[in-house]
Amino acid sequence: MPVTSQLFKAIGSRETGKICSAAVLRQNQRQVCQLLHPLNSPHPAQPFASARPHVRRCQSRGYQMSAERWYNLTPPQVNSILKANEYSFKVPEFDGKNVSSVLGFDSNQLPANAPIEDRRSAATCLRTRGMLMGVFDGHAGCACAQALSERLFYYIAISLLPHDTLVEIENAMDSGRAMHPILQWHKHPNDYFSKEASRLYFNSLRTYWQELIDLNSPGETPDIKEALINAFKRLDNDISLEAQVGDPNAFLNYWVLRVAFSGATACVAHVDGNDLHIANTGDGRAVLGVQEEDGSFTALTLSNDHNAQNENEVRRVRAEHPPSEAKTVVKQDRLLGLLMPFRAFGDVKFKWSIDLQKRVLESGPDQLHENEHTKFIPPNYHTPPYLTAEPEVLHHRLRPQDRFLVLGTDGLWETLHRQEVVRIVGEYLTGVHHQQPISVGGYQVTLGQMQGLLAERRARVSSTFEDQNAATHLIRHAVGNNEFGTVDHERLSKMLSLPEELARMYRDDITIIIIQFNPHVIGAQ
Repeated sequence: MPVTSQLFKAIGSRETGKICSAAVLRQNQRQVCQLLHPLNSPHPAQPFASARPHVRRCQSRGYQMSAERWYNLTPPQVNSILKANEYSFKVPEFDGKNVSSVLGFDSNQLPANAPIEDRRSAATCLRTRGMLMGVFDGHAGCACAQALSERLFYYIAISLLPHDTLVEIENAMDSGRAMHPILQWHKHPNDYFSKEASRLYFNSLRTYWQELIDLNSPGETPDIKEALINAFKRLDNDISLEAQVGDPNAFLNYWVLRVAFSGATACVAHVDGNDLHIANTGDGRAVLGVQEEDGSFTALTLSNDHNAQNENEVRRVRAEHPPSEAKTVVKQDRLLGLLMPFRAFGDVKFKWSIDLQKRVLESGPDQLHENEHTKFIPPNYHTPPYLTAEPEVLHHRLRPQDRFLVLGTDGLWETLHRQEVVRIVGEYLTGVHHQQPISVGGYQVTLGQMQGLLAERRARVSSTFEDQNAATHLIRHAVGNNEFGTVDHERLSKMLSLPEELARMYRDDITIIIIQFNPHVIGAQ
């Protein structure tokens, strides 16, 4: 299939934002089952049995032979895959002291889609105070998430600047003087920028700060919550407008349409001293690791998922449309029966009028005409927009016991409970392991098997520091944990060696940023 078609194709899945086709799902699940889930397998408790409950077990006599081709990854090969995208940043010290409330962060990504649809970003604000970290989960392609990873932090940084600084920047532009940077990026080499679109992006950003100059008054200090909301909404509006206006450059014209017709969720943290703000659009999640007096860790969730499991979100969506649409606006736990997140960037098929969609597509490049996804109008589409990028912003005042924050796309939270996440990270960062009684989850376990489980747990404790990156360590557990909560190398090897066309049936892309806080600075403030 051509790359351009792949970017717009509807991915059959239960994931955020994937446009679901029941027929495609059933066909794909049958193929996966035939390859991986024989009823007559000599190992009925294979790790895959609990990996994706909705994938049916089926018979296949070719299981043993095909499995041998995929699963023989050595521990060094496993480590090479897990560490390929890891990145760490430590906040510089001044006079031998770290004066920031942030010690540093670890991040990593593990693809399931090819190419990966998740993105991540981290930056230090240079013209204001604080740091920005975010994870972005794309759907119907990676274009929208890519655009967010490049652009959103600039919109936030501009929104946080006082009026006088905005005027100074605009005067520098008018006179041709060099501008001081407003962000210092912390990027892995794989986290690229789109050079072709940089001029277009800059022009839209400049128009935004010019409007802020006209709207705000000298001496006015922006409110952080309001700045975050405005930045999210303005970028989504610019994504929509750029697609409607188009570009004389053929590549850019196609690119802005790809961005607008795909979609992405965003979960962003802004840390300034003891003030932590989380801005979330979609079903990414921010979870705080809080250390108790006995040294154990508890989870404090600082975001709400915007999907059908959130009753407040369902009520919000239904209240924005006529009573006649009460049964169709949310159907089968999806927006209009199709989209899992109820808030997202892009996804203009859930925002534009039908007439506007047809006009843009008719004047767009041929690749759009050839793709069924872009021409498809959602069912019961009467009163758009049905989707918003407006974030829900939560403020938390950091305390000395707040040791770290985990930002993760939903691929993480689908595999591990939040309490398990903070336990794994907390034990990794402190080196202290709080052993819980081994739970066998209703399995019948012999004394010999229990002895094996205890031996595995001892080995897990001794090997904790094989990973030099907390996010890598967490991904190892997310993908490799067995039903007893320990990392099983055989399971990890199997999950990492699945062919691209099958991996997506078992898990989503996983993107994680773990921010470690400085309790001494936080306590002093």
